[in-house]
Amino acid sequence: MPPTKKKRSRRRTLRQILGGVRRRVRRAAGGARRVWRRSLQLQVVTSTLVISVIVVVVLGAFLSTQINKSVIESRAQSSLSEAYADRLQIADALTPPTDDQAKVADGGTLSGNPLDDVMDTVTGSSEDGSKKRYDVLILNEASPGMSRASGTVVPTNVPHSLSARLRDNVEKLEYGKTIQAIERITFNGQTQPRLTYVVGGIVHQQGNGENFEVYHFFPLDEEEELLSNVRLAIVVVGLGLVLLLAAIAYLVARQVVTPVRLARQAAERLASGKLDERLKVRGEDDLARLANSFNEMAANLALKIHQLEELSQVQRQFVSDVSHELRTPLTTVRMAADLLYDAREDFDPMAARSAELMQAQLERFESMLADLLEISRYDAGAATLDLDPVDVRQVVLRAIEDSEALAERHGTRFDLRLPAEPCMAEIDNRRVERILRNLLFNAIEHGEGREIVVTVGADRDAVAVAVRDHGIGLKPGEDTMVFDRFWRADPSRARTIGGTGLGLAISREDATLHGGWLQAWGQPGEGSQFRLTLPRMAGAGLKGSPLSLVPPEIEMRRTWRGAMTPVLLPASGDLHEED
Repeated sequence: MPPTKKKRSRRRTLRQILGGVRRRVRRAAGGARRVWRRSLQLQVVTSTLVISVIVVVVLGAFLSTQINKSVIESRAQSSLSEAYADRLQIADALTPPTDDQAKVADGGTLSGNPLDDVMDTVTGSSEDGSKKRYDVLILNEASPGMSRASGTVVPTNVPHSLSARLRDNVEKLEYGKTIQAIERITFNGQTQPRLTYVVGGIVHQQGNGENFEVYHFFPLDEEEELLSNVRLAIVVVGLGLVLLLAAIAYLVARQVVTPVRLARQAAERLASGKLDERLKVRGEDDLARLANSFNEMAANLALKIHQLEELSQVQRQFVSDVSHELRTPLTTVRMAADLLYDAREDFDPMAARSAELMQAQLERFESMLADLLEISRYDAGAATLDLDPVDVRQVVLRAIEDSEALAERHGTRFDLRLPAEPCMAEIDNRRVERILRNLLFNAIEHGEGREIVVTVGADRDAVAVAVRDHGIGLKPGEDTMVFDRFWRADPSRARTIGGTGLGLAISREDATLHGGWLQAWGQPGEGSQFRLTLPRMAGAGLKGSPLSLVPPEIEMRRTWRGAMTPVLLPASGDLHEED
């Protein structure tokens, strides 16, 4: 394989790995966000934990700073006092002796170099018998033999780790002045620097006018260890305090969230229809009062729903009883009306016209009565299907044949678009044919005499029939209201074909009973389209429809308008349309 192909392959593999990692990270982040949004207890505990950490960190930093400042200041004050006393002794040792002192020296009582005696005094034991914890360096660069040091300090030079800036400042000091600094210094024979408090000063020898640099090195090991222990204690106590606050927040949130969670679960069960769901009441606090209020609400809601169910049952029973009771007198009236209608030619014109009107209204009354009976069966849950394998194309042809007479009276013609292959489906032939007749009658009434397009489509899972008219159309929001009982787009507009106002409502119930969809689309001035989608196999769920709800010409027009977007060309600044 050529090197370039190997590189591309490695890059592709790397991109795939990175893509997989990103997807896993996004899924994990999404899961964490869902858990965070859904858990009130987690939100309370996390918020308390974050606030506690911030408070403990700020308080710990403040306490550590104050303790550090107090310890260092205390050590500095004691160190300055000791350094001042040592410089006084060194200054006295460097003072020229008087005559009496010279005589004593001749007797052999005083040592030859006063710095040796004073170094023994300065660096010797303290008043309580313990050895002093600091080192002293007396430095005279003009006379190196006059330099003295104690402990691990080299007597001939200042430790290398001592900053040059401090040396320069000490050399410029006036007599009686001092400079203090805290530095990490590496002493002779040591590998690790020690935190040291350095006090520098000048001692003037009056005899020859020489200046001696005096450095005191006070190690801060004990103070550093003390402060380290204090910081560790602050961290441990702070961590324990944060954990304690988190545990307290968890317990408090649990006490509050658990009743709320139980109330949510009870509300969900209540919403699912379990009207006897109630909450347990414990105590007399706010949560107990909330549970009492919830139980009272649930009881009142169950009572109201029961009353509404009884009222609905009474209404359905009333409509069913009235519809059945009207059939007997309606049959008698129908027989009399048929006799009068058949004999209308023997009547005078007014009586003949009255017989015709009575015949037409009786037909409409019979149709409304049949629709009311059908609606009452749906309301009572007594509607059933008589399923058979049927070619939907034949059902469409029969529905169009039943509608041709009405279409001719309105000057409307049908444009039928059927597939070449059979569209078999398990349906109730009578109910589906009634749906299609209602859709065709509705299209004829609102199509304003224009062509009606009937399209049949099918795929592996579903069959669909679309009825398209080019009439007044539907306003936004009316595509769902059109299936309501007795709904009219224009209440002032009379029905031209004597419909009952229940046709589309019954059609939707028939489609739902099949497990299908009955949907509507419309635009003012563009007409409307109703689409019936049914599963091929009874009981199968629908995933989609073979036909689009929006007519193809409208969809193409939208696509074309979306493609014709204005584009401003930067070179010339002219406005063009992009194909």
